[in-house]
Amino acid sequence: MFADRVLSGMRPTGNLHLGHYHGVLKNWVQMQHEFECLFFVADWHALTTHYDNPQIIEQSVWDMVVDWLAAGVDPAHATLFIQSKVPEHAELHLLLSMITPLGWLERMPTYKDQQAKLTEKDLSTYGFLGYPLLQSADILIYRATQVPVGEDQVPHIEFTREIARRFNHLYGRDPGFEEKAESAVKKLGSKKARLYQELRTRFQEQGDDEALESAKALLDEQHSLSLGDRERLFGYLEGGGKMILSEPQSMLTVASRMPGLDGQKMSKSYNNTISLREDEVSVAKKIRTMPTDPARVRRTDPGDPEKCPVWQLHQVYSSEQTRQSVVHGCKSAGIGCIECKQPVIDAVLDEQRPMRERAQMYLDNPSLVKNIIADGNEKARKLACETMREVREAMGLSYS
Repeated sequence: MFADRVLSGMRPTGNLHLGHYHGVLKNWVQMQHEFECLFFVADWHALTTHYDNPQIIEQSVWDMVVDWLAAGVDPAHATLFIQSKVPEHAELHLLLSMITPLGWLERMPTYKDQQAKLTEKDLSTYGFLGYPLLQSADILIYRATQVPVGEDQVPHIEFTREIARRFNHLYGRDPGFEEKAESAVKKLGSKKARLYQELRTRFQEQGDDEALESAKALLDEQHSLSLGDRERLFGYLEGGGKMILSEPQSMLTVASRMPGLDGQKMSKSYNNTISLREDEVSVAKKIRTMPTDPARVRRTDPGDPEKCPVWQLHQVYSSEQTRQSVVHGCKSAGIGCIECKQPVIDAVLDEQRPMRERAQMYLDNPSLVKNIIADGNEKARKLACETMREVREAMGLSYS
């Protein structure tokens, strides 16, 4: 059983491109074998900026899931689900909004950044202001321990940690907390209870972080404890109340700037992308017609790879030997631009071939994709319901 639970999501905005693959999906494929992973389609998040054009969302959802599967995300190793099919996300978002200071949302760096970038849209909406809190609900409802993000998203995870701390401070002290915690300690059995108390004392009296980690590892192994007792003991360990919502950590992913066909970052907004499952003829044509060093007007003119967008793709796709050959051939005019582009074309097509093959099974039988998502929705909802039972109880909403 994995000790860490990873949560990550993507907004459905249509077919994915190679920038998505190198920036996110390659990481997902690796993580699914190292952690318990939940990957979700953030369709509610898509509405924060595309509320006026919801028709694009449904088809984009299924196209994106096929792209995930094509890239090698395996439903046998990860849970794939759709955000809106787990309504508990919305319930937790609503309840957290009751305790979230408005200033916390307004100071989020991406709030003003996005408003400045997307000037063609009216983003002075409650949904757009509150989307960081919806992100927090997405994470907290699964008690995710790790959230893979780039550096620009770290403030969102810090915000989520602050929300969890505020919630636990307000609602973690249930009546008779210490008596319930001591009762839960006894359920560990005499030997483990004694060890837990020793580690707790070492941490609280001496600030021994190793003792804290050892005690947490001990609790992680106690599968016979109820979820309530387990979270109570985590809180008792650190001298606080019951830890109802756990604080996630940022998992910084390697920044991968996938160059587009024009040398800028690959992005749909620049119209410079190659789709994950794009037709081979189209891929070859796009790369063959890429702009090159403007100094190479004729085949016999020497060039400079550093001034050529194709060279950036060589950096991603070519071996050291090929790159050296390209540099020498370009600078000496020993090779033409078409010859320079061919190794990149071959490498991109080699990368895409297994993706197209994996995707074909799902394109031929769309019900397979629907079944994978239905199973994932069910698994995700079960985890979400466990958290919400405790949240409702803590907030005094568990009466019938």
